[in-house]
Amino acid sequence: MNAERLLVHYEQIADAPDAIARLRRFILDLAVRGKVVPQDASDEPASELLKRIAKEKARLVKAGEIRKPKTLPVVDEPPFDLPQNWRWTRIREIASDRGQEIPKGTFTYSDVTAIDKEAGVVADPKVLAASEAPSRARKVTRKGDVIYSCVRPYLLNVAVIEAEFSPEPIASTAFAVLNGHGFVLPRYLWIVLRSPFMVECVEEKQRGQAYPAINDADFAILPFPLPPFAEQHRIVAKVDELMTLCDRLEAARAGREQVRDRLAAASLARLNAPDAETYQDDARFALDALPALTTRPDQIKALRQTILNLAVRGKLVPQDATDEPASELLKRIAKERAGLLKAGYPNPDEARTQIKKLAEQSVPDGLETLPNGWAWATLLQFSGLVIDCKNKTAPYASSGIRLIRTTNVRDGRMNLNDQKYVDQRTYEIWSARCTPEPGDILITREAPMGEVCLIPSGEQICLGQRMMLARLVPDTIDRNFMIYSLRDPKLMDRVQDKPIGATVQHLRVGGVETLLVPLPPLAEQHRIVAKVDSLMALCEQLEASLTAAETTSRRLLDALLTEALAPVDARELEAAE
Repeated sequence: MNAERLLVHYEQIADAPDAIARLRRFILDLAVRGKVVPQDASDEPASELLKRIAKEKARLVKAGEIRKPKTLPVVDEPPFDLPQNWRWTRIREIASDRGQEIPKGTFTYSDVTAIDKEAGVVADPKVLAASEAPSRARKVTRKGDVIYSCVRPYLLNVAVIEAEFSPEPIASTAFAVLNGHGFVLPRYLWIVLRSPFMVECVEEKQRGQAYPAINDADFAILPFPLPPFAEQHRIVAKVDELMTLCDRLEAARAGREQVRDRLAAASLARLNAPDAETYQDDARFALDALPALTTRPDQIKALRQTILNLAVRGKLVPQDATDEPASELLKRIAKERAGLLKAGYPNPDEARTQIKKLAEQSVPDGLETLPNGWAWATLLQFSGLVIDCKNKTAPYASSGIRLIRTTNVRDGRMNLNDQKYVDQRTYEIWSARCTPEPGDILITREAPMGEVCLIPSGEQICLGQRMMLARLVPDTIDRNFMIYSLRDPKLMDRVQDKPIGATVQHLRVGGVETLLVPLPPLAEQHRIVAKVDSLMALCEQLEASLTAAETTSRRLLDALLTEALAPVDARELEAAE
């Protein structure tokens, strides 16, 4: 393995997805292929080792310690080429089970919960009385054995019994017990059983869906790459050395991530709780520093949430004393809305409903102080109308008009997730209160609560269950500002009529209608939208750069790992960098 080349490029590959986990798997793969240490022609070949294992098994059979093993088929189609002094064999040709017994006294019990699978040891067995023995407590084990969970084997619960347990140990029948008779090192068995090659072999043989398992007969004939005994020692030592290196690399990466997290969190905290005198400097520092500190999607998500939080608190752009204050804007909205509703918009019944609900709207005292020129208002107070969906699941059609359900609104946009449709007749019935139009705001009341988006231009949609619609009075509120405001991570703090539901919470209709919104002057709304747009574009650039960096890291890691198996042309490696 060309470890030096890997280390030279480590900083470039360390942030590749699952870089360390892939390195660990690759080390195991190299080990079982005879590529992790050099061969020594003076080693006793594996063919002689197999003879000695067979002789020991015959002795144990004669002594009555193990059953006579079944004749196993030869490996006539080797999975891959092995070094000259290795041999392909079957796993039960080189390792025996110790049989089963029912505990008669106190015993040390190992099930999957006792396994520390990363360390590969039995770490937490239980001492039980015979009367407490589970029905699965049957497998006899001894120090030096390897136990392998045949139930859900993809979890890789494999362990070496390194301790001399007292009282005597018993393992669950979920395990295959492997005694290498002193000729196959337990740690080498662990390496093979955890290797990607063996994982693939087991996946081909396992059966079942919820709890896949491999049975004893199929486990017995799994192909096993057997090296000389002396080389097993060298392999185990080298794998341990390389795994220790992986531990150090993983710890170093975790340390870097912790430092980045603390710095990013500190920067965002200063913005979320700004000091009026230092805010501009804090904001400038944070926005300059965050690109270097941001290495994961969750960090970009936190940055987006901070931007939205600042936007709706008047901390993102300066105020202008010459702007028409929000109090005057609300008066203008009320006047224009009153004229529309008096004329029977959008229909006489709905107009009467909206007038009645408006009369019940109020803004409580004691709310957070807003910047000069801003005002608190409920969603209904600054909207032309707010309506909820028909409280019934619409009958679906194979095609027709899009039915927008809560699953179709995420991250400020409409999507096609599990898209459903309704026919024209259903659309007319479901839209009787108000026909949804492009530019209307959609709000989810459940799964999850408070997701919002605008109906895009040219879209004809039908409201699904647990959906609500808000239509703004033209030329009074910037729609994009309202979307940003409703995407504030602290939105639920502004709900007056709190969510209900013990298992699946959902917003009440009144909770949406009376939702408190901090409203800036219209001119400032436009400035906020422009600023948020530019900062969200920065977030998108950060995401794109992360994706590009991950792709580059992944390509370089692939090339370096491939080189260890089959050296590549230097130009190919350079192209990946």
